[in-house]
Amino acid sequence: MFRLDPSYVGKVWPAFMWGVMLVAALGCCMGFKEFVWFMSVGYGFAVMCIGLFHLIFGLVNHSLTAASAVISVLFVIYGYRLGGYILKRELTNKAYRKTLESTGSTKAMPIPVSLCMWAYCAWMYTAQTSALSYRVMNGAKDNLFAWIGICIMILAIYGEATADHQKSEAKKKAPKRFCDTGLYRYCRCPNYFSEVLFWVGVTVTGIGAVQGRQWIMVLIALVLITYVMYNSASRLELRHEKTYGLDPEYQKYSDTVPLLFPFTKQYHSMKVYRD
Repeated sequence: MFRLDPSYVGKVWPAFMWGVMLVAALGCCMGFKEFVWFMSVGYGFAVMCIGLFHLIFGLVNHSLTAASAVISVLFVIYGYRLGGYILKRELTNKAYRKTLESTGSTKAMPIPVSLCMWAYCAWMYTAQTSALSYRVMNGAKDNLFAWIGICIMILAIYGEATADHQKSEAKKKAPKRFCDTGLYRYCRCPNYFSEVLFWVGVTVTGIGAVQGRQWIMVLIALVLITYVMYNSASRLELRHEKTYGLDPEYQKYSDTVPLLFPFTKQYHSMKVYRD
């Protein structure tokens, strides 16, 4: 399971992928404490664990190329920053915690439901990072697309960290006002957009390394995470409409600044009714 085999080349789900999925499952197992953590804190830490796994595996098996090492390190940075940020926010931000509780996100789930979600999340995070796994399994050499994808990943990590920081600072100054400064001038969910951008970068690194039907796994994962981020942006928009919908400043902001994708005219994910 934790070794490479020539028969893995071009295969969609050989034994090696079960090893990666096991690592992902360990990374997101804290969801059994808080169900929502399967998809939030566990998401970040699972990606971090997968990055660490590939680093250690590559060093032990002497299969680590420069690009694979950088991608693995970026997984660690991305996962640790995201998981740590969400965990800190949920443990220290009482207002955010109250919002989660009001939506039922912290409600305990039956064990069978938690097990199903655990398995799904472990598969999902394995699929999201599969471009790196396939690069390793196929013995791919570093190419230009690997480095272009890495640049996109770095930009996305910077964008997400910046957006989170800007929102935190804005909330300190005006806790009851929406954030419309910094990156929030270009789209209302720059952190979610940056997350999509990160996985676009990961997908780009797979060009020239991922083979044949392996692209099915990589592209399905990209579509799913884009859908998840769009759905998250939609739910955030709904909460903001309930909180700020009657504020003329928010109305102008939400009607002129795109929801998720900058420089588009996609302002709302739903029909907005305002009296």
